[in-house]
Amino acid sequence: MNIIGREREKDILSKCLESKKPEFVVVYGRRRVGKTYLIREFFNEKFSFYTTGIPDAKTRNQLKAINESLNIYGDEIRTIPKDWFEAFRRLRRILESEAAYRDVSSGKRIVFLDEVPWMDTARSDFKSAFDFFWNSWGSSQEDLLLIVCGSATSWIINNILGDKGGFHNRITGQIHIKPFNLGECKLFYIDNGIKLNRDQMIESYMIFGGIPYYLNLLDSRLSLTQNVDSLIFEERGDLHYEYDQLFKSLFRKPDNHVKIIETIAGQKRGLQRSDLVVKSGISDGEGLTKALRELEHCGFIRQYKNITTSKKGSFYQVIDPFVLFSLYFRTGKTKSWQSFIKSPDYYTWRGNAFETVCLEHIPQIKAALGISGIESSEYSWKSKKKKGGAQIDLLIDRRDDIINLCEMKCTDKAYEVSPDYRENLINKVASFVEEVNPKKSVHVTLITSNGYKRNEYSDIIQNDVGPDSLFMQIGRL
Repeated sequence: MNIIGREREKDILSKCLESKKPEFVVVYGRRRVGKTYLIREFFNEKFSFYTTGIPDAKTRNQLKAINESLNIYGDEIRTIPKDWFEAFRRLRRILESEAAYRDVSSGKRIVFLDEVPWMDTARSDFKSAFDFFWNSWGSSQEDLLLIVCGSATSWIINNILGDKGGFHNRITGQIHIKPFNLGECKLFYIDNGIKLNRDQMIESYMIFGGIPYYLNLLDSRLSLTQNVDSLIFEERGDLHYEYDQLFKSLFRKPDNHVKIIETIAGQKRGLQRSDLVVKSGISDGEGLTKALRELEHCGFIRQYKNITTSKKGSFYQVIDPFVLFSLYFRTGKTKSWQSFIKSPDYYTWRGNAFETVCLEHIPQIKAALGISGIESSEYSWKSKKKKGGAQIDLLIDRRDDIINLCEMKCTDKAYEVSPDYRENLINKVASFVEEVNPKKSVHVTLITSNGYKRNEYSDIIQNDVGPDSLFMQIGRL
């Protein structure tokens, strides 16, 4: 079993395997994040039954696929099930047979239904049959572990996790598979013989995020620059059309999701719902609420409130590095990564992308500051002043009456505070304190990609977080 990270996820699976009651576990997460890999590797591909849905296939082909799986696991009926009720009835017969595989250590029968949302085709009886299978039989089998997996997060949320019918309160465990953090990416690179230095690992994260499938496409014989060109910028590259396919694989009607993402991404610190409605043209209602919730569940956006907007509602901000990268270069003006790097636009892009990396590593930043156990909220803030105001991209507002005003700097060498930048920081702090009156101490905190060199202008900096801290391995929530 060679699984990078995923300690919390493995712990949940271990407890379900060892329990003395029936277990129904739902595994979900965005496309390419490693859901199927985790389950198959954890159980060493040894299941009492395994099948997977087929993308964009009609009911008959879905039933044909499960029929083949039923035959593989010992069902002697060769004809395609006439409906899903027959398919689950035959599955039950397999699991009740003496020949059914049982986990060696726990004796559990393990059933893994992968890409379940694809099985629920239009006008099929899949959900009713699945509901009946679990509630009439599965939920009484103390030695049964049922694992359901799917990338179509909207289906998982609406039909299983948020179901008010047969699955309500039936789920015994849920695992949201999230992208790797920088520390896990580093372990992945080492394990796969990919030679990148620390700066290159950070830049790789700015482009691919922590998506294992994307990282697995990197060719260890090529430089990072060559890989980016080969995978993304070349028309035949494996990820050239990935952005277009991404939302179609997750949501059945993705047009609004795409419009929301592209509208929000136009503002670095995000948009409030009222502004999103105006700029996107999407009606303000349950449909928008649902789409925002689904995008947040997939990790494409985050929702936050800042200290001045509690009555006006939340901001929504795009935080997925690959999505942001794709949108930045979607115009096609940049023909290759090789021609773009080291240009003025490159440094502008890199600075913004590093801020997104920091937002994805708040736990590591808090650990470096020694405040992991202190409750906090993280937000951005912009002055209302038209002249002489300020914008702060990350504030960590702590319950112990401290606010860390975070400045994020991505540079080729150790960062030094200049006289002008010192004055800029003084103005930021003064503007924030004047307009917000936070009644908390404000600590200027510098987060750097290549370290920080103190000088005579460093008195403005209270804390600094170096790049090694971003690679820390700490427990996930």
